Order: sequence, then structure tokens, then C-alpha cells
Amino acid sequence: MSEKRFFHVGPDGKPRKLAALDELLTALQGGGYAWLDFFDPSREDLMSLVEPLGLHPLSVEDCLDEDQVPKIEDFPTNTFILLNGYHYQNGVLALEEVDFILGRNFLVSVSGHQGGSLESYEKVEKTVALDPSGIQRGPDSLLHVILDYVVDHKFEAIEAVQDAIDTAEEEILRGPSSFSPEALMRLRRDLLTLRKSLFHEREILVKICRRDSPYVSEKAIYHFRDIYDHLAKYFEMLEICREMITSLMEMYLSMINNRMAEVANRTNATVRRLTLITTVFMPLTLLAGIGGMSEWSMMTGPSNWRIAYPAFILGMAVIGAVNYWMLKRAESRKPRRFLTPSGAPIRRTADGRRSAPGARASATGRDTQAP
Repeated sequence: MSEKRFFHVGPDGKPRKLAALDELLTALQGGGYAWLDFFDPSREDLMSLVEPLGLHPLSVEDCLDEDQVPKIEDFPTNTFILLNGYHYQNGVLALEEVDFILGRNFLVSVSGHQGGSLESYEKVEKTVALDPSGIQRGPDSLLHVILDYVVDHKFEAIEAVQDAIDTAEEEILRGPSSFSPEALMRLRRDLLTLRKSLFHEREILVKICRRDSPYVSEKAIYHFRDIYDHLAKYFEMLEICREMITSLMEMYLSMINNRMAEVANRTNATVRRLTLITTVFMPLTLLAGIGGMSEWSMMTGPSNWRIAYPAFILGMAVIGAVNYWMLKRAESRKPRRFLTPSGAPIRRTADGRRSAPGARASATGRDTQAP
């Protein structure tokens, strides 16, 4: 929905709303300056300002183009400024382009052509009306008031991103197996988008503060420095958030690796128990097979089965106990350490050779005893 408003700001600093552009141009001849505020304008709306205000056609094109980085450009009769507004809702970051065309006695503000909020558009007028003493100094002071409003509302989006990072951290600590790392990657992408925008916006404020634009007075520079401080603070907050995202990803991967290590250890313990059982019963199975084929009766005689088979079973039990004892004893033994004649342990060098603590490598790569 396209909206446009025309205001004439007199010496008293109170914006007076007019119905049409012709009325504004007539009132402008009596002094003061003009503020033309557009929301989602058409090309015809902006091109109608080229002749009466002396706008450069490239300024109009920049107002209608999308996906541009924040910038400032000086033209013979005006200065074009492009900033971004941020909106973060339901985990989705949206950037809104806000354009300004500053002249000697006028300010044109354009917003909403990328689907911005009409409510924010209406709040700008209320914000300007609250500071009549500030905007009466000129269009550069009005530009400061609107820029301050846009920059202050960036904090809401940045704070929402910080809350999303805190939520992701709580979910990782609650259970890394149920957490999706895609959330961290999406937050990282949003932070990079915000960082890119803030980086260029800081450069814009630097150029304004050093008076690259002839339409910004020296008295207004001090107010723009305050906006620069806000942008610098937001930029530092984003850098901290980026470090938090990196730390959370490392923590998530570490916890997942620990879980996998625990599962691997449990699997190894199970395999170890099964191997122990198999090793103990393997010789007993062989003996049971021999005894089951009546070989034992043939060797001891069929009439001695009452004594032979109990002795056979007892022998199997003894063999199983001996196997179990030998396996346990082999596990409990510590690995042998090689010692030097002085009693110091021998270590392995990088190439696999043995080396004592007092040895040093010679120029030929062989170990020699240190004096």
C-alpha cells in the first residue's frame, strides 16, 4: 500500500502537513524547509520530484533498487543516503531499506518498498513531532532525528538474535542429541548479514561527521557522532555473538563426540565380556565334542563310566577355571617398561628409535649420549 506525506517545517519547528506537492512548493517559497515522506512509492511518485527539487535521476533509481548495501553519494544539488532497518520475528531476519535525499531546503525519506511495516512508517511522524526544537534548525537536524529512530530500533533485532543464541545454548546443554545444528548455522548467517550492514553504515556516519556532504552543518555533526557510537556498540555486540556461535558449535561437537565415545566404550566392554566367555568355553566345547562321541568311554572302558564321566566333567571345570584365571592375570599385568642401566625409562623418538632422557640428537640424526 503506497503512502505519501508532505510537511512544511517553519521557523517554529512544527511540521505542518499539506495535501499535495504543489502546496508544499508554494509554502517553501516563504521560508523553512520541506519534508517529503514516502512509503512504498511508485517510480512516477519519485520522478515527479526530479524537476521541482532538482533531484538527480540516479537518486531515484537507488531508491527503487533492491539488495543494495548501505552507502552515501553526493550529487550537485543533494546527498543520497541509504541505510537498513532490521526486523527479526519467528527466527527470520528481514532487512528493510530506508533511503534519504538531503538537500539545502528539503529532505526526502523513502521506505517500505521491500515490504516494510506501515506501523513503523507512522511512528516516524510521531517521533519527529516530539522534538520541535531539534528539527527547526534545518533538514540535517530532521535527518538526525529519523536516523536516530532507525538506528535505535536496530537494537530490538540484535537483542532478539541474542535471545535466540541463549535459547540454542540451553537446548544444547539440555540434550545435544535432540538439537539441530542448522539453527546455529542460520544464526551465523544472520549475524554475517547484520555485520555487513553495520560495517557500511559506520562508514556512512564517518563521512557525515567529517562533513563530506555540504548539506550537513557543523552544529549537526555532534548529533551524528552519537549515532555513530550506537552503531559501533552494535557492531561490537555482533562480534561477541559471532564468537558465541563458534563456541556453541565447538561445545555441541564436543558433547556429541563424548556421547559417541561413551557408546563406543560400552560396546567395547560388551565385546570384551563376550570374548572372555568365548575364550573360556572354546576348549570346553572341544572336550565336550570328544566326550559326546563316546571316545572317552572307549579310552576308559564302558564299565568305568561311573567314575570316568564325573572325572571328565571335573577336568572340564578345572580347565575352564584355569583359563579364566590366566586371562584375568594377563589383563592385570602392566606393560613392561624398558629401563636404562641407571634406572631411567627409555622413551621412543619421533622416528621410532629408543632414547634415554640424557640423550641428544647429533647432526647426522643418530642419538648420542649427552656429556
